[in-house]
Amino acid sequence: MTSARRWPIFDGHNDTLFELCFPKKGKERSFFERSPHGHLDLPRALEGGFSGGLFAVFARSPRESGPPLSKMKSTESGYEFLPFEPVTFEEALPLALQMMSLLFRLEAQSQGRFRVVRSAAELERCLHRGVLAAVLHAEGAEMVDPQLDALEVFYQAGLRSLGITWSRSNAFGHGVPLKFPASPDTGPGLTEAGKALVKACNTLGVLVDMAHLNEKGFWDVAQLSDAPLVVTHSGAHQLCPSTRNLTNEQLDAIAQTNGVVGVSFNVRDLRMDGRTEPDTPLIDIVRHVNYISKRIGIEHVAFGSDFDGTNISNELKDVTGLPKLIAALEEEGYDKSDLRKLTHHNWLRVLKRTWKG
Repeated sequence: MTSARRWPIFDGHNDTLFELCFPKKGKERSFFERSPHGHLDLPRALEGGFSGGLFAVFARSPRESGPPLSKMKSTESGYEFLPFEPVTFEEALPLALQMMSLLFRLEAQSQGRFRVVRSAAELERCLHRGVLAAVLHAEGAEMVDPQLDALEVFYQAGLRSLGITWSRSNAFGHGVPLKFPASPDTGPGLTEAGKALVKACNTLGVLVDMAHLNEKGFWDVAQLSDAPLVVTHSGAHQLCPSTRNLTNEQLDAIAQTNGVVGVSFNVRDLRMDGRTEPDTPLIDIVRHVNYISKRIGIEHVAFGSDFDGTNISNELKDVTGLPKLIAALEEEGYDKSDLRKLTHHNWLRVLKRTWKG
C-alpha cells in the first residue's frame, strides 16, 4: 500500500462538496473525520495518497425528486435516463454560494491541512508539502448569468475550472442525455452565450471542462478555445459506448492541443456492457488508461474519479483504494515516469498552460 505515496495524486473531479452540503438522511459526515459514508474525507485522502483535485460545485434542480439513478430505465440493449430538469441562474446561484462558502470554511478550519489554490505555483507547493489542494470547479455553468458578470466575481473568489454543462441543457450549451449504447452526438452545439463564455474563460485563465458536453459542443469549444482541451472525467467510447465517453476523433483533438482526459471511475462508463455493477474490477479503469495512452500518448491521460458523485467498484471502495489502482498500473507495465504523469504531472502541465499568473 505504499506505491501511491511515491507520487502526489491529483484528481480531475469529485462531488464531495455537494455530498457534504446535501447528505442523504443518516449519511451526514464531517470532512475532517473518517467516515463509513461516501468516498472522500481528509483522513481517507491522507491514507490513499490523494493530494488534491477539482472540487465541484453542482446545482441540482429543486424540482427533481429522488436520486439521479431513479431516472435510469433499462432498454433492450442497455439503459437511458429520463431527461433532467433544467436549472435557472436564479435557482443555481444560491446553491453554488452555499457550496463555495462551505469550501472556504473547510479551508479556514483545516489548520493549514487543506487549501483552496488559485495558481499553478500554489498547487505545486501544496502537492509537494502534503497540504490537500482544492481547485474550485463549477460542474455546469448555470451559476453564471448569460451576461457573464458572475463569472468575473467567481473568478476573483477562486473559480479556476468550469464545465459548460452537466447532462442537461442550459443557456450556454447542451449536455449529453445519459444513455448506453449511444453516440455523444446528441444535439446542437454551443449557443452564442456559450461561445462568449469560452472566450471569457480563456481571457481570465479559467479551465474549460467539456465533460458532459455533447459532441457538437465539444467541436465548438475546440474551434474557439486557445487553451488545451480538457475533459475532467470521462472514458473511451470505443471501450464503453456511453454518451459520456469520448470518440477517437475527440481524443485525437485533445492530444493535438496538449490537453488531458481524466479517466472516470464510474463503473457505468467503464464497462463494455454499461452496467452499474459494483463488482467491476480495477482492471476496467486500467483498460481505459491503456486505450487512451496508446491512442494519444501517456501525456494526455490522468485520473478523473468522480468520487462522491457516482458508483465506483467495490474493489476500489473509496479514496483509500488508490494505492490498489497504482499497483494495478504498475503490474500492467507503467514505469515511474508514466505514473508521475498519470498521477499529477499531466494535470499540472495543463493547468500551468491554462491559468494566468
